[in-house]
Amino acid sequence: MSGTLNDAARAAVLDAHCRELRLPTVRRQYPELVRQAAHDGWDYEEFLLQLLEAEVMVRRDGAVSRLLRGARFPDLKTLDQLDWHALRGIERPQLAQLATRNYLERGEDVVIAGPIGTGKAHLAIALEVEAVQRRQRVAINRAANLVRELLEARDERTLTRLHQSYLRVALPIVDEFGFVPFDLAGGELLFNLLADRYERRSTIVTTNLAFSEWVQVFGDEKLTTALLDRLGHHAHILTTKSQSYRTRRRSTA
Repeated sequence: MSGTLNDAARAAVLDAHCRELRLPTVRRQYPELVRQAAHDGWDYEEFLLQLLEAEVMVRRDGAVSRLLRGARFPDLKTLDQLDWHALRGIERPQLAQLATRNYLERGEDVVIAGPIGTGKAHLAIALEVEAVQRRQRVAINRAANLVRELLEARDERTLTRLHQSYLRVALPIVDEFGFVPFDLAGGELLFNLLADRYERRSTIVTTNLAFSEWVQVFGDEKLTTALLDRLGHHAHILTTKSQSYRTRRRSTA
């Protein structure tokens, strides 16, 4: 039937088909690509490739933007923004390995430890931004807030649903682990959540405590040992050693 249509009618049918198939980029860009194909002598396969690549690239960019908005980062940070003169203790090859994002496929964890204000959150968020580039869901939550969320879900009998929700997140950050100690019930709930993710999904933990001090947070040596055993099994350990960024700023001022 399309062979009997005039140019205007054919354009209207193409527009309707693109709307029905939900191909907005194809609908917008095909007239220009038709002209470019005629000018450059593209064959049919090249024209189809260019048309579909335009749609795919726009969809990828849109997915990345939605995931970044959904993550609700306090501040968007990237690996390119790292100040290597101020960042001490982190080896470039180690970070370059993490930037490949292969650890996500293996369900390996990342622990970023160091004094307050030494770039731990920047590193964690930058790694999440890298994961988003692969259109992976990410999230960030302070450890104390996460424990409170788990306790509320337990009381409301929605704990299983919450665990399933977190399992759908490819890479969450448990931030500021060690700032606020938990009671035994909260520690057990956090342990169970991280144990559910063990070897299935990756997790980033940022902490200002040495591993030997984690028992101060959980208040239970066996629970702490069990968690460290899991986190340490396949974990990538990053240790920051520089002076606090905020302290440096005050000294400079």
